[in-house]
Amino acid sequence: MTTRKRHTLHGLRLSYFTGKLEAYFHAKGIPFDYVEMDLADFRRCARATGIAQMPQVEAPDGGWLTDTTGMIAHFEAAMSEPAFMPADPAAAFISLLLEDLFDEWLWRPALYYRWAFAEDARLMSSQLARTMLRDAPGPLFLRRQVILHRQRRVFLKEDGVTRTTAPQIEDLYLRTLAILEPIFAVRPYLFGARPCEADFGLFGPFFRHFSSDPTPAGILRDRAPHTLAWVSRLWAATPAQFASTAPTTEAPADLASLLAMACDEYLPYLAANSDAVRAGYRNVVWTHLGVRWQTPASPYRANCLVSLQDEYQMLDAATRAVVDSRLTTAGSTLLATPTAAAPKPSTTEAKPLDRNWR
Repeated sequence: MTTRKRHTLHGLRLSYFTGKLEAYFHAKGIPFDYVEMDLADFRRCARATGIAQMPQVEAPDGGWLTDTTGMIAHFEAAMSEPAFMPADPAAAFISLLLEDLFDEWLWRPALYYRWAFAEDARLMSSQLARTMLRDAPGPLFLRRQVILHRQRRVFLKEDGVTRTTAPQIEDLYLRTLAILEPIFAVRPYLFGARPCEADFGLFGPFFRHFSSDPTPAGILRDRAPHTLAWVSRLWAATPAQFASTAPTTEAPADLASLLAMACDEYLPYLAANSDAVRAGYRNVVWTHLGVRWQTPASPYRANCLVSLQDEYQMLDAATRAVVDSRLTTAGSTLLATPTAAAPKPSTTEAKPLDRNWR
C-alpha cells in the first residue's frame, strides 16, 4: 500500500483560517504536518508566495498554496471522494456564496469579540505573545502589550468599530446564531449529511473565535447548543464517516435567511468596497441598516466580488434561473454586473504584521 505524500500547513492554533483549513484536511483525508508560525516562518512563507497571510501550505512537490477558498477548490478538483462540493450546480454556487459570506462578513464580529472585551483580549494577547512572537526580543509582558496594542488598533479602531457600530456587530453574531440553531437542530451540516464549502467557511469564525474565546463562547453555549455541537462534529469529521452518504444535491429552503444576509448586507458592502479600491481610495464608506461605516478598502475583497460574479455568469441559463429564485433581486443584480479585478498585493507589500494575520 502506498503512503500519500504529506503537505505542510503553516499557521497558528488561534487563527480563523488555519482552523478552517485544518478541518477540511481532516475531513478530506489529506495527510499534513503542522508548523506553528513564528515571525521568522511567517516571513519565510511570505517570501515564498509573495503574500503575508495564514495559513500557507507547502506541497510535497515543493510548490505553495495560499487562500483557503482556492485551496479547497483545488483539492475538490483533485480528489473525488469524499466530495464536499455539491453535485448540483445551483447548490454549488450557493455554497460558494455562503462560504464567502462567512469568511469575510463574520470576520468582523469574530475579531471584535476577541479584542473588545478585556478577558478575551488578555487571554489571546498572552497566547499570541507565546506563539507568534516567541522569536521576538523582549520579555513576555512586553510582547503581550505590543500584541494587545497592535490588534486593538488594527481590528477595532482602524476597522470601523465605534460606539455606534459595536451594537450592530454584536447583533450580527446574535442573528447568525438565531438562524443557524434551527438548521443544526434538524441535520448535521448546512446542506445535509455532508459538509460543503459553506460549512468550512462557517467553521473559521466559529471554531477559533466564537466557540473558543470566552465572551462569544458563553453566548454560543447559552443560545445555540446545536450549533456548538456542529463545531465539534465538523472538527471530528473523517472520510470514513461519509462513505455511505450521497453527495449534496440541493440547498435546503431554510438557508433563505443566510442568503438574504449575503444579498442585502454582504454583497452591497463588497460593491462599495470594489468602487473604493478601483478609485484608489484608502477607505470605503457605506451605510448598513442606517449606520455609517468607514473601513479600510480591501483589494482582496474586491476580488472576492469578481470571483463570485465570474462563477455566477458561468452558470447556464437554467441554473442561473434556479439560483435567482433563491436570491433577492438586489443580489442577483450585483452578481450579474461585472466589475474589474483589483490589483493583487506585491511581494514588497507582504509585511510580517499584515492585516491578514488574524
